[in-house]
Amino acid sequence: MNNMKYYNDSLAYDFEMFMPKTAERDKTRDNIVVMPKTAKRTKRRTRAAAKRLSSPMLLIMTVVFILAGLCGNIALRIQINEVNSEINEMKSSLNELDSVKTSLEVEMQRRISYSNLELEATQLGMRKLEKENVKYIRVNDKDKALTANGQTITAE
Repeated sequence: MNNMKYYNDSLAYDFEMFMPKTAERDKTRDNIVVMPKTAKRTKRRTRAAAKRLSSPMLLIMTVVFILAGLCGNIALRIQINEVNSEINEMKSSLNELDSVKTSLEVEMQRRISYSNLELEATQLGMRKLEKENVKYIRVNDKDKALTANGQTITAE
């Protein structure tokens, strides 16, 4: 349909656009030829396929396949739940061991604190270093040392 005629002249109306459409006959292409034997073969094939699909053996196989899939799914879910429970048990034991480690570290820090060390040292009879407690050893040109027994030890 050529719409350009509507733009050229605004006084004329095309009433064919508003008329009911007549049924057009089927347009067949000239280059397509339907082979009657091919059509019969396809009809036979569809009938044979329909017969195969309606067989009770296929229905039974389908039901068995679906049930096997459901059973496998249930078995896998059970295994997943067991592994998840083991993981949760390990996490709880890990948290428990972490709390024990923290308490032991706090106890160790308490025991080795400076004030506790100083208190333990005074209880054992130790004193802070004073000038009177220092004994100096004078070594002349030779490397000698005198032991409490009176023996002289040399570096040679």
